[in-house]
Amino acid sequence: MKTQTYEQSHGAAKVVTGSAHLLDTGKSKVLVDCGMFQGVDEWRNYEPFAFDSREIKAVILTHGHLDHVGRLPLLYKYGFKGEIFAHPATFDIAKVVLLDSAKLQEEEYKTKFKKAQRIGKENIVKKPLYTVNDVKKMLKNMKKIEIEYKKPIKITKDITATFKDAGHILGSCFVEIDFNEFDIKKRVVFSGDLGNKDNNILPAPKKPTFADALFIESTYGDRLHKSFEESKAEFKKAVIDTLLSGGNVIIPSFAIERAQQILCILKEMSEEKTLPKNAKVFLDSPMADKVTKIYKKWHKMLRKDCQQYKDHPFEFPQLNLVKDVEESKKINSIDKGCVIIAGSGMCNGGRILHHFKHRIWNPKNAVLFVGYQAKGTLGRKIIEGVKHIRIYHEDVIVRAKIYTINGFSAHADQRELLEWMSEFEKLDRIFLIHGEYDKQLVFRDVIEKKMNKRAHIVEFREKIYL
Repeated sequence: MKTQTYEQSHGAAKVVTGSAHLLDTGKSKVLVDCGMFQGVDEWRNYEPFAFDSREIKAVILTHGHLDHVGRLPLLYKYGFKGEIFAHPATFDIAKVVLLDSAKLQEEEYKTKFKKAQRIGKENIVKKPLYTVNDVKKMLKNMKKIEIEYKKPIKITKDITATFKDAGHILGSCFVEIDFNEFDIKKRVVFSGDLGNKDNNILPAPKKPTFADALFIESTYGDRLHKSFEESKAEFKKAVIDTLLSGGNVIIPSFAIERAQQILCILKEMSEEKTLPKNAKVFLDSPMADKVTKIYKKWHKMLRKDCQQYKDHPFEFPQLNLVKDVEESKKINSIDKGCVIIAGSGMCNGGRILHHFKHRIWNPKNAVLFVGYQAKGTLGRKIIEGVKHIRIYHEDVIVRAKIYTINGFSAHADQRELLEWMSEFEKLDRIFLIHGEYDKQLVFRDVIEKKMNKRAHIVEFREKIYL
């Protein structure tokens, strides 16, 4: 007997991270994304999947961010042997992201294990979700199917998908999935993460067509971004004012998209000679360096205004690429005139903590937040005004000037989400995913008021029949 098709969200339900959406037609099971939880929900990564990984026929990746690909190695660990569909640039980025994630997990485990040994509690230290070797094994065995934008592709015997540019990061997609339900053609659309069309790197998201059901991200469903030009002006002023007053600028940055945006602006400042001559810019993120090379490889996908320069759009004379930890530490011997771009973007690990320890207590310095800070992360605590932070078992006072510049977001804001939805020729049911619950409540009310449509906020593991 034919069962009704349903969707079930195993992440990104009432939270931003952990994107993983199961589509079960009765004939085949497909997963849209398999991402890692971050922030206050990180503990969920250690929960087993509530489905049998061996039954998943295919995985569709909307893009290469950790919260969309980070649990893929676990899927393989538990027996997944199907195909993975993604844009080739997404495969390039996902490789860097997963290897970096595994390396950080191994390093964190070793540190915690050594400390636990000293008090005889080593058995309670959680092992890494996966290791570098696990990721390498997965990459070797992965059945990659590289998609082309706008070209329908068969996912399983009964499911076809069309991937379209979402304008979020390089290779990002929203996905139109077609299947038959009791001999009736149906289409469900997953937005993935929709890009902010007012940016300096990627083209705006493409137009959708129609949907019987739309699962749409709602990260910034409660607000409007500042314009990119306004944010760029604010960024430039913060950098110039800090450097000219004898301070340093610290920028916690995501390695993907945000680091490239910032480099593009700093290059512009260098070219127009508004960046002080003696200033030094440090990209202290091996991952961001690798991703920047991927952006260079796929330069034809970037906006034309990002390619106006004869050489690489992200390189300029004052830029220094930091190769290792020792080089990173040497930056701290420079008293003033530094712009330091380092990960992680939400300050929950990585080299940014090292720079905070040495710089955030000094009122001459400035910290520029240029990306989303999830609940429970150090970055979120700082922008909410915490007076002290704890880094490497040491309390550090926050005296540096804190800037939050939200116009660089790689996510569409409320207005852009509504505009994108209004472009559907036909749009029936709307489901909100990938957002914090309080933001989703605002977005749901705005959808009802401005579009005269009802939207449902998806619960974790709720079955939604299509």
